[in-house]
Amino acid sequence: MKKKLFLFLGVLIVSCQNTTKKTTTVDHEENYRPSFHFTPKNNWMNDPNGMFFFNDTYHLYFQHYPEGNVWGPMHWGHATSKNLVDWEEQPIALYPDEMGYIFSGSAIVDSNNTSGFGKDGKTPIVAIFTHHNMDKERAKQIDVETQSIAYSLDEGMTWTKYEGNPVIENPKIRDFRDPKVTWHQDTEQWILTLAAHDNVRFYSSPNLKEWTYLSDFGQDIGHHGGVWECPDLFPLKEKNSGETKWVLLVSVNPGGPNQGSATQYFIGYFDGENFTLDPEFANELEHQNNFWVDFGRDNYAGVTWQNTKKANGNKLFMGWMSNWDYAQVVPTQKWRSSMTIAREVGLINTENGYRLTSTPVENAFALLQKSSDQNQDLNGWKKLELNPNFNEKVGYRLSNHLGEVLEFGFDANTNQFYVDRTAAGRKDFSEKFAHRVSFAPRISNDKTIKGIMLLDKTSIELFWDNGTTIFTEIFFPNAPFTQMEKF
Repeated sequence: MKKKLFLFLGVLIVSCQNTTKKTTTVDHEENYRPSFHFTPKNNWMNDPNGMFFFNDTYHLYFQHYPEGNVWGPMHWGHATSKNLVDWEEQPIALYPDEMGYIFSGSAIVDSNNTSGFGKDGKTPIVAIFTHHNMDKERAKQIDVETQSIAYSLDEGMTWTKYEGNPVIENPKIRDFRDPKVTWHQDTEQWILTLAAHDNVRFYSSPNLKEWTYLSDFGQDIGHHGGVWECPDLFPLKEKNSGETKWVLLVSVNPGGPNQGSATQYFIGYFDGENFTLDPEFANELEHQNNFWVDFGRDNYAGVTWQNTKKANGNKLFMGWMSNWDYAQVVPTQKWRSSMTIAREVGLINTENGYRLTSTPVENAFALLQKSSDQNQDLNGWKKLELNPNFNEKVGYRLSNHLGEVLEFGFDANTNQFYVDRTAAGRKDFSEKFAHRVSFAPRISNDKTIKGIMLLDKTSIELFWDNGTTIFTEIFFPNAPFTQMEKF
């Protein structure tokens, strides 16, 4: 079967055709498979893991159960890309073993061979991940999770697990997982950030093998509606002043702004031992506590790439495009879940305080344009502009010939953006999927609202006000959306 891309008002619509008949009705789950977002060829996927860049190649690992389409014994799946849009799935990287399932973690390019794993001039790639012991879990023990490492001498294609695992023992904490490692230049040491129930812990190491506990963060700070997961710690330069701040990402499940799982962020300082909130940010957090990487329901467990260098100091980010409220029952059987588009994350000091910004990677626009076979100006993305008046609701409606509608826009009455997928197609698979409209507060005070939309069959990503407010949501229409109306 041949895939064909076509456009309507700048929106990417996908149909499938063969030489004998053409259909516009979604009657097979392959028609739900994204065109420019990564999804595994078969079976289950969740959190992105171990993302790094080396020798002109981006590596994405991911939580994967290769034998079933729901969560199961976790492996690290693997995919590679030269441009962050076109992905090639690779053989499985890490398999479960006698120490347990392979849960989430990170990978670093050990250019100076601090680990000692390198040999014959080959640069070692070192992965650090959580071993989850199911025997201990079944026995209702607490210390079910420890941290282990593996190394690769062929640029991340094959891996050898360290014979000295685990490198961090469990300190009697039930949820103790998802290590993310970064190099701290000022103190010349590796820093590991780890989720510990509803806090994060920081560790340091000179060699990625021996780790020392430093401090923790999070007690009575931020959202605690569920367990904390998948932290990430990194510096960013504020867009206008160039001042460096440290950003801490923490996913929480449940407890998101529109129910289910989501990722919050904190802005402050890290001195090589402790993370402390920026006073201005702490004041904002106390008054509104509404700092989310994405207000949509379908961006979770996102982390940044290691070993990438942006001239402006920004980081590259990707998240899992689903929600634990319904991820295991969405209406696809052969494969389940996608990743978000790769995004560039920055920092800006607005009139309302510090905010993360998020925009699609720049080359995505050109690449999506080239993928069109219709010689149109847009392919998969569209610039948006709204000019709301007082007490007015403005936005866009996507629709198909079946009368299914996806609506999104801005409500001036409440100063909120919204996405409404309640009539956008199938929702019978979960009562939690499309039972309510999603909302997000507007940060900017500009009179004109500008944004970018990415549409890929069954997902929409909206980047409003220079990326200060983001929505990512999935949906499952029974026919492609072929009309776009502004209201």
